[in-house]
Amino acid sequence: MTIAGSAVLVTGANRGIGRALVEEALRRGARRVYAGTRQPLAHPDGRVTPLRLDVTDAAQIQAAAESVESLDLLINNAGVFGSDDLSDRAALDRHLAVNLFGPWGVTQALLPLLTRSRGAIVNNVSLMALASFPLTPAYSISKAAALSLTQSQRALLAGKGVRVHAVLTGATDTDLARDLDIPKASPESVARAIFDAVDNGEEDIFPDPGSRSVAESWRGGAAKALERQFAALAQAEPAAA
Repeated sequence: MTIAGSAVLVTGANRGIGRALVEEALRRGARRVYAGTRQPLAHPDGRVTPLRLDVTDAAQIQAAAESVESLDLLINNAGVFGSDDLSDRAALDRHLAVNLFGPWGVTQALLPLLTRSRGAIVNNVSLMALASFPLTPAYSISKAAALSLTQSQRALLAGKGVRVHAVLTGATDTDLARDLDIPKASPESVARAIFDAVDNGEEDIFPDPGSRSVAESWRGGAAKALERQFAALAQAEPAAA
């Protein structure tokens, strides 16, 4: 798909990668950009429509969905990141609520519009979905679950003409990763790479130098091959029945 002339919705649009995605969508000629944030976002470009959207609030999700006229691309970007040691159930619940059930709920609410446009979904997952970072286990667990959600959506929505992409981000220079003393990509470069990959139809997107180092091994590895096998079985099941 091309971004020019399309309608895009970005969750977590107030900062970091989310804000960069809004600006990049505008730069590429999007017709309408819905910016989902917990607090209304003021933007000088008239193509931006602010949406009050806490992805853990079912009422706000439904209200936001009802205010969207048409949609070609949904980017589930909102996320929470924190350190823990798995001793506190609340930390795990908080990460799952935002990073797993958030994109699930937003996607379910907007799926009729995406089906109508034969659009696309982008779930901003994380490289930590592939291997847990022991200092942030709750985050890693939630992102592994989000990757599994993405793979399931990809197979189940293919028949409706909706494409589903996973963004496997590495370290990015955002507020969430401020305390990590490691090389980081800029949010702007990550946003550009995400849109380039969507344009190119890449299922799994590795948008920064850190994540690109594992892209080839992932795409040609056993886990990806198994995903394709399972997806083929699921898509063949209705025909067999």
